[in-house]
Order: sequence, then structure tokens, then C-alpha cells
Amino acid sequence: MKAQRLAKYIAMCGFCSRRKAERYITQGVVTLNNKQAMHTDLVTDTDVIYVNQHKLTPPANHAYFMYHKPVGIDCNINAENPASLFHVLDKLPMRLFAVGRLDKDSSGLLLLINDGELSQRLMHPSYCHEKGYIVSTDKKITDEFLKNMAAGVNWQLGNNHYSSRPCTIEKVAENTFYLILTQGLNRQIRYMCKALGYRVITLKRERLCNLELNDLAEGELRELSTNELQELKRLSLLPQPNT
Repeated sequence: MKAQRLAKYIAMCGFCSRRKAERYITQGVVTLNNKQAMHTDLVTDTDVIYVNQHKLTPPANHAYFMYHKPVGIDCNINAENPASLFHVLDKLPMRLFAVGRLDKDSSGLLLLINDGELSQRLMHPSYCHEKGYIVSTDKKITDEFLKNMAAGVNWQLGNNHYSSRPCTIEKVAENTFYLILTQGLNRQIRYMCKALGYRVITLKRERLCNLELNDLAEGELRELSTNELQELKRLSLLPQPNT
């Protein structure tokens, strides 16, 4: 195997994304052949690498699965938490990790893969990949609400200020709308609605780029088809304008 930069190699092993691997190296929790690792280190399968005291397994064949996350599953990886996604991943025959996350009170499409390079492209904010959600609220959806959501919403948490990008939104029922976002701030849709005086009752992600949940049952996984994967990889390489 050709020597690779350490962070890229960690991502190729499916341990985490390259960006997260870079953070681990910065934090000093990565060792290479019993010495603290550096960002500039080049490695191959013959090197012994530990991340947070976990020995790295050389890269396996990449795997790509779509998972219908139910409400109640926590995307934080914690073996001590019975509701953690850890227990879903732990039952699989290969090491996978989630691309992004859904909060515990939300359901829907979660991509589980071991391809760190693809994960990096899908999650990097400069790529603005589309994600579609069906959302129900505690109030009737008005034209004013749709206009304000589409234009972008501001909110504050402590001393931090946040703004949503302009987005696409469509009313689908009296209290329900379909929303397409191109960013992934923490609990973004809930905060957007709250800023406009609405409370989210249910939130379900139905689409990520070209992938659609369709009739995949809650709690079920399925492997991506060849066509789905090829199109996902193509879209992942196409940066969109930050509007």
C-alpha cells in the first residue's frame, strides 16, 4: 500500500472522518509505533496506530448503508447508554459510523458508512448538500411563516448567534411542511421554528442528496445500490454556492 497522510489513513480505516482524525491528532490521543503521532506522518498497513487507546485495524472494503433511525435513538456513541447508536453499530459485521447526526427526538434517514473521504465531503460546510425533512408543528402553517423560513432565520443560544441559509419550503398539510436545507447546524429546524413562535412536534429526514428513505421501515438498514452510490459520490464532489 502506498504511504498515506495519517489523518487520511485513519479515515480510510473507517474509524472516523478525516476532519475528526485531524482533531484527534491535535489532541495528542493518536500514537504511531508507540510514539505520539504528528499531522505530517506518513503511514502504511505495517504501522501500528492507536486512536484513543483503540488499535486501528487496516482498511477494510468500504460499506454503505441507509438506516431509518427511530425516535429515541441517540446518535452520541456511548456504550453505557442503552439508547445510543453504538448498540446498532455494534451488531453489524463491519465497523461503520454515521455521516452527520439526527437528534434523539427526530427520525429518518441516517447514512452509515466506513468511507472517511466520502464522509468528509458530505459533511464539510462548503459543499452545501441538500437534506429534506418533513416537519409537523403545534400551529397552522401560514404564508408568513413559509416566507420567513425560506428567507432565513436568526436565533441566539447563550452568547452565540446563528443564521440559517435561505431554503426551500412547501406546506403539505395544515400543520406540516417539507423543508430542504443545505446546512446542518445543531437542532437547526427546531430553533428556526422556535424563533418564529412555533414548536416542532415531529421531525423526519426523508432525503440526503440523491438518497431517499421511501418505504424503509423504522429501525431497518439496507445497503445502497450501485447506482445510488455512484450518484452520491458524484454529487459529493460538486460544491454548491453558499447562498
